[in-house]
Amino acid sequence: MRTLPLALVLAFASFSAMAQATTPAANGDTNTPAVATPDETNPNAPVAGANSFTMEQARDRILKAGFADVTDLKKDDKGVWRGKATKAGKSANVSMDFQGNVVSE
Repeated sequence: MRTLPLALVLAFASFSAMAQATTPAANGDTNTPAVATPDETNPNAPVAGANSFTMEQARDRILKAGFADVTDLKKDDKGVWRGKATKAGKSANVSMDFQGNVVSE
C-alpha cells in the first residue's frame, strides 16, 4: 500500500519539474518599455501581446497621437487594436498595441 502514494508523489514531482522547465524566460531587454510614452514609440510596433486597453482607452490614445475620426476599432487575435482614422486630412489604418504604441500602416 505504501508504494502507491510514493509513486504518485514521484510522478507529481517529475511533472512539476517539467512544467517549470518550459516556462519562457523574461525579456531581458531593458530598453523595451512596458508602456509607451507619448514621446517614445517602440520601433517594432505594433507588438503582439495580451492587451488590457479597453476600446475607449485605445480610441483616446489614438486621438492623443494626433489622429481624428477613429472608426472600425477592433482587437485582433494578436492583441492589437486596429482601425481607421484620419490625420492631416488623409485616411490611414491605425494600430495600437499592448504597450500603447500607436502607429499608422
